[in-house]
Formats: sequence, structure tokens, C-alpha cells
Amino acid sequence: MHSPFPLYAPDQLRELEARGIAACGGDGFVLMARAGLAAWQQLLKHWPHARRLVVACGPGNNGGDGYVLARHALASGLDARVLRLDAHAPRTPLAMQAHDAFVGAGGQVECFDGDLGGADVLVDAVFGIGLSRAPDAHANALIEAINRHPAPVFSLDVPSGIDARSGDAPGVAVIAARTLQFIARHRGLRTGIALDHAGDLALAALDLPETVFEGIEPAALALRADALPGFFSLRPRDSHKGTNGHVLCIGGDHGSGGAILLAAEAALRSGAGLLSVATRASHVPALLARRPEAMAHAVDDVAQLAPLLARAGVIALGPGLGQGEWGRQLLEAVLASEAPRVVDADALNLFASSGHRLRAQDVATPHPGEAARLLGIPTSEVQRDRFAAARALQERLGCVVVLKGAGSIIASANAPSTVICAGNPGMAVGGMGDVLTGVIAALLAQGMTSADAASAGALLHAAAGDAAAREDGERGLLPSDLMPWLRRLANPMRR
Repeated sequence: MHSPFPLYAPDQLRELEARGIAACGGDGFVLMARAGLAAWQQLLKHWPHARRLVVACGPGNNGGDGYVLARHALASGLDARVLRLDAHAPRTPLAMQAHDAFVGAGGQVECFDGDLGGADVLVDAVFGIGLSRAPDAHANALIEAINRHPAPVFSLDVPSGIDARSGDAPGVAVIAARTLQFIARHRGLRTGIALDHAGDLALAALDLPETVFEGIEPAALALRADALPGFFSLRPRDSHKGTNGHVLCIGGDHGSGGAILLAAEAALRSGAGLLSVATRASHVPALLARRPEAMAHAVDDVAQLAPLLARAGVIALGPGLGQGEWGRQLLEAVLASEAPRVVDADALNLFASSGHRLRAQDVATPHPGEAARLLGIPTSEVQRDRFAAARALQERLGCVVVLKGAGSIIASANAPSTVICAGNPGMAVGGMGDVLTGVIAALLAQGMTSADAASAGALLHAAAGDAAAREDGERGLLPSDLMPWLRRLANPMRR
């Protein structure tokens, strides 16, 4: 599998399932049997030495998949125990059929009494893609017992308790070591809190024909590091600094000079041909000592900025800008410029109170807290549905938006959202966003569209963070550690 690859929302997955059943001659149990067999084969592949299974089955078709898996385990001579909640007996015709087939093969179904017992692997088949609310108290007790158990957890389709649409956990949710998705990949498992619950992801397409996907546009696209070569081609031999773009980085109020330095160096390492910096006079010596390739300019009032704006091809505004009068004046000057802009950090905080909008060619890169201020909602609400928040930000600002965080989301007008399947917790440190600002600005300056620059920039930034973390670990990772990796990964076709 190479990226980009499509992701689907629950309503689309239900339509795909209905089409899949039709492709199976209208017999839904044929599809359920395929799903249960695929899950059994996946379990054998990853836990070949398991001899004792506990399969927790819910009342719906997800539970039916669990009954099918348990029947295969029983037929193979394994100790396969099925648990259900008293109030969650099979309710759908397909789940009832799978239950009866398991019992008919000699299996026994027990009611969960608070103790899961011994097991080498736990199979989570409690709730599937239909869950969008917090589990009830009985289901909570089962899920909490699963999470306390020392055995690895294998979730079928979705970790129970996770909303497959948004990636949120409305209540308690299973923490799986591995999740096997059926038919198509789920949008909600690629961002936010779901990343801490899904574990390793796999797909069982269930041998359905490609025709079942006709006319169903994905809810989102996913990008992994293997997509980088598609964004970066070899440069022509007659390239010169002018053809590779001129980025102007603006920011670095008193006490925040490091932020604009990080953005500037990231722009250079990502391929900008020329790099100017407008910052406070006190930061110029340090900037030149660190990166003499930058053209550093002391800007203490807005009049000094005008000639720099006139020469810039792309403007990166926000790192260390501050929210004082200096920053406000520079923001107003930049808003009058015709050049494409990448807006981040303090510039976005100033936007939150101003009502300003950007242009379609611009890119905004808020983290969840900045997104919350722009939308006038709590940060927790942003995180509950990151896809909806990214789309609302795009409509609010009028530009391409990168909603940063675990599974960063890029939203642009009239296109599916893009999810970045890269990055790591070590990148949760001050200054990482400043690096991203410089990267996206450099890619815009080199001729990418705003949507491509946002997607490629967020992916390059996340992949560089992963590469740096592989060297010495995540904890203690610094934004400056990404710089050599930005250069290497932006040259995937280097000779």
C-alpha cells in the first residue's frame, strides 16, 4: 500500500457494506463469514503461539464477526471463550446466525461477571462503526477489564468506544495492540485520541470487486512518508536562486528571537532560494551567526517593512511575532500585501480577535488551542472532531488550513481533507510549529499550490521528526534536530 490512500466515514462504510452484500448475492452472512475468517487469519499471523482466546462480543454485527472468529479458533483446537454482557445478547439477524453457528459447533457463551480470566489474546468485538456515544455502565466495566488485562488486544473494525467518524472517545474505549478494519480504512482511526487506541492498523478488503467503490468519494485522503517522492522532483540543471523562490519570515519580538530563526532555517533547508528575515534589531547578530545565508533586517517600525514586502515572493508571518503593537502593525502591513502568506502562532491569535480573513492562496497552521480561539469554542471541542474543526477553520479563514496535532489535518476548499500519517509525541515541544511555517513557505516559494505546499510541508515536517526520533528517541527531541532531515527528505530523488 502506497499513499495517498482513501479514508471513509461510517455512513460511506455502511453503503460499501450494503454494496458488498449485494455483490455476495444478497447474503450478508457470506460477508460476515469472510470478515470473521480474515480476523482469524490475522490473529494467527500475529499471535501464532496463542492457545487461549477470550472473545468479547457485542450485540451487533461486530459481535457477529467475533463469533465467526471464535468458531474458527474452536475448530483449530484452541481454548476460545466468548463473553457477552447480559443486556447485550445478539440483536441483529446476522449476529444471531453467527452466534448459533458458534454454539452449534460446541462453543459456549458466558456472561461477563467482571473477570475475563486467563488469555493469551483478547479479541474486542463489542462495538463497531455505529457507536458515536459513550458506552453504558455495563459496557464500561467490560472495556475497563479488557484494558486492565495483561494480554494483547485485537480489535475488529474499530476499538470499542472509538467514534470511527471523528476519532473521538466519548467515554472509555479499548486500547488495542492491533485493529483490523473491514472493506475500507476508517477516517476516524487516523487522528486525535484514536491513535492511542487503535494500535497497528490493517485492512481486510474481503475480496470485494472495485465496482463497490464507484461513485463514493473518500471522506479524506491519508499521506505517509512514502508519498514524499511524488511532491519533490529533480531540479533543472539551469536552476538559480531566483527560480527557487524568495521567502520573507516576519516575527521575533523581544524575547522570541529563536522562533523566527527556526522558521528561517527550516525554509532554507526545505529549498528556498532566497531567505529574508524581518525581526527586532537585537536578534539580528544571533541570526547571522547561526545562519549567515539569511538576509537579516532590523525592523522596528512598519515603514522599514515595506521594501522587504515588495521583494518577497512568499511571506511567513507569526513565529515569535507577539501580540503587542509591533506585531499588530506588521500584521496589518502583511495583510495588504499581494504575496502568498503562511500564517501561524501569534499572527493567528491576533486574527482571532480581528475577524480578518485570508485568501485562497494562503495557508494557516493553527494548533488546537489557536483553532479554538479562532472558532470561539473550547479546545476540547476542537479535539472531539478534528475533521469538523479543520473544515470550519477553512471556511472561517478562507484559506488552506493545517490543523496541527496527532494526525494533522489539511483542509482546503472543494477537496477532501488530507490526514498526515506521520509524526510522533516527541514533536510536542515549543518551536516545532515555527519549523513547519518555514517549510510550507519554502514549498510555496518553489511553485507548489497552497494545498500541495500545506500537505507536502506537513508530511515533510512530520517525517523529519520521525527520522530524528529514530536516531536518539522521542523524549528530548528539539526542533533544530529536524533541520538535516528536512534537507535529506526533500531530496528523495537525489543522485
